[in-house]
Amino acid sequence: MFAKFYLRRLWAGLLTMLFSLAAYAEPVVNQPAPLFSGAAADGTTLNLADLRGKTVILEWTNHECPFVKKHYESGNIPNLQKQAAQQGVVWLQVISSAPGKQGFVDAETAKKLNAERDAHPANTVFDPSGSIGKLYAATNTPQLFIIDPQGVLLYKGGIDSIPSADQADIAKAENYISSALKALAAGKSINQSSTRPYGCTVKYAG
Repeated sequence: MFAKFYLRRLWAGLLTMLFSLAAYAEPVVNQPAPLFSGAAADGTTLNLADLRGKTVILEWTNHECPFVKKHYESGNIPNLQKQAAQQGVVWLQVISSAPGKQGFVDAETAKKLNAERDAHPANTVFDPSGSIGKLYAATNTPQLFIIDPQGVLLYKGGIDSIPSADQADIAKAENYISSALKALAAGKSINQSSTRPYGCTVKYAG
């Protein structure tokens, strides 16, 4: 009797663990991108499903991270945001820093930071619970995902090929996002659809 009870509890625990892992499984390139909704800096609730028909870039960010500072202070990410906007691509910052953690900001601070850095994302999505970040298995800032107009994930990974916080390396690196935007503008496939992200760890709760 005890053995059967123990086995039932064991199976229940294993199933719970498997369902949890499935819920946060890493998204797969050429498969549908996970849908989400979240509070945005403009006061609305942003739903990814509402952006169907547009190419979307998700950028996990943390303004206090040295690797993020590298790409904003140099103008690299702001220039990519402008390039994306010119192509009709919707660029969304995602902030998954938990309250009290590095990089956590409110809407007004996020807008102020973007103005100071001449950054022009289409919007900023706040994810203090970390649910969106875990849905995308986001591990670093900066880390980026590109989703096509049909909602299919086209790219996931880093911003470029040199994992450093040194601005001098930007010119020497292969800029994966710039290359992807150029490929999309030309109607071509993205050459490297999955790369290794680098940067600070996402500051999830816990």
